[in-house]
Amino acid sequence: MTIKQLYIPKNSLQLQIKLPASKSISNRALILDALSYSGYEIENLAECDDTNVLINALDSNDTTFDIGAAGTSMRFLTAFLSKTVGEWVITGSERMKQRPIKLLVDALNALGARIEYIEKEGFPPLRIFGSALMGGEIHLKGNVSSQYISALMMIAPTMINGLKIVLQGKIISRPYINMTLRMMEEYGVNVDFTDNIIQIEPQQYQAVPYQVESDWSAASYWYEALSIVGNGGVFLKGLTENSYQGDSKVAELFEQLGVKTSYLEDGALLSPNGKQIRKMEYDFTDQPDLTQTFAVTCCLKGIPFLFSGLESLKIKETDRIAALINELAKLGYIVYEAAESQLAWDGKRCEPAQTISISTYDDHRMAMAFAPAALLFPINIEEPQVVSKSYPGFWDDFEKMK
Repeated sequence: MTIKQLYIPKNSLQLQIKLPASKSISNRALILDALSYSGYEIENLAECDDTNVLINALDSNDTTFDIGAAGTSMRFLTAFLSKTVGEWVITGSERMKQRPIKLLVDALNALGARIEYIEKEGFPPLRIFGSALMGGEIHLKGNVSSQYISALMMIAPTMINGLKIVLQGKIISRPYINMTLRMMEEYGVNVDFTDNIIQIEPQQYQAVPYQVESDWSAASYWYEALSIVGNGGVFLKGLTENSYQGDSKVAELFEQLGVKTSYLEDGALLSPNGKQIRKMEYDFTDQPDLTQTFAVTCCLKGIPFLFSGLESLKIKETDRIAALINELAKLGYIVYEAAESQLAWDGKRCEPAQTISISTYDDHRMAMAFAPAALLFPINIEEPQVVSKSYPGFWDDFEKMK
C-alpha cells in the first residue's frame, strides 16, 4: 500500500492554481463529437483516467474495452456501443463489476438494443450487439443516476423513432441532465425538457469546434483549504461564473463558510469574507459530488451539519456515506446517517486516531476532500494515486502551499 504523509501548517494562503478541465463536460463532448462524426479537435480535454479510457475506446479498433473504474465511461459507452453496429464487450475494475447498470441495460433493451450480462446479472461486464435502435418511450425513476439519463439522451437523436423519457418522482442531479441538454443543443440537436418529460426527435448532430471549461468540482478543495486557513487568497484559473456545471454552486455555498468569490477575466479569486454559519443544512440532490468536501470542511471548522439528497452516494466509486462516517471518526468526529440518504454531525466528538491514516476506497474524492486536514495536523492519505481519476496534478498543486 502506498501512503502519502502530509502536514502543511499554514496561517495564510497565497496560491494560483490552474484547474483541470471538467471531466463531466469532456466525456459528454467526446460522445457528442463521435456522434457528429466531427473532424474538429476538442480543446482543453480533461487529462485524467476517466477521460483517457473514453478517448482510447473511441479511437480503438478493438471490440473489447476495459474502462477500469470510470463510471461515466461505462454508462456512456454502453449506450453508444448499443447503437454502433458490431459485437462489443465492455468490462472494468472489480469495483466497477459491483456497480449496478441494470436500469440502463433494461432501458436500452426496451428501445431495441441487445445487451447481455457476461458474469453477474445486472452488473458489468456486458456483451453488446450493436445495431440501429427503434427508440420510443421509456419510464425511469427520477432518482436514478443522471449518467443513465444522459447516456440515453445523447444517442436519442440517432433512434429511428426518437426518444421520450418520462421521469417519475424526484429528479436528482438535474444540473447534469441540463448540462447534457445544453451541450446537445450546441451540437445542433433540439431537446425539449418540460416538467418531468424529456422529448428528443430523430435529428442529425452537427460537428462544431468545442472547448472544455475548467472543473468546478476540483475547485471545491481549494475553497475548502482557504476556508480552513481563513487568511490569504487563492486564484483559480479557468473558472467562469456562467458555468454548465452544477458544482459551480460551491461558490455560493462557501459564502456561508468564510470564502468570497470574485470573477476576473481569466478565472475566480477566492478571499476570506469573515462569515461562519452556526449550522449548515443543505440538500445535495443537484451536487452530490460536493458532499465530501463540505462534510470534512464543516467538521474541521466545528460547524454541525445536516446534509440530505445523498441517494446516489452509495453507488459511487465507494459507498461515500459509509466512507465519510468511518474516516471522519479517525479525525475525532461522530458523523452518522440521520435517515436514508442523509448525513449529519451534531458536534459530538470521539478520541481521534493516534496516527490518522485516511483510507480512500479507490475514490479520488476521498483523497482530495481529506487532504486539506493537513493544514491543521499531520495526516496520511492511503493510495494517494487515486486522484488521477479526475485531477492527476492535485498533489503537485497541493505542494504549492508549502
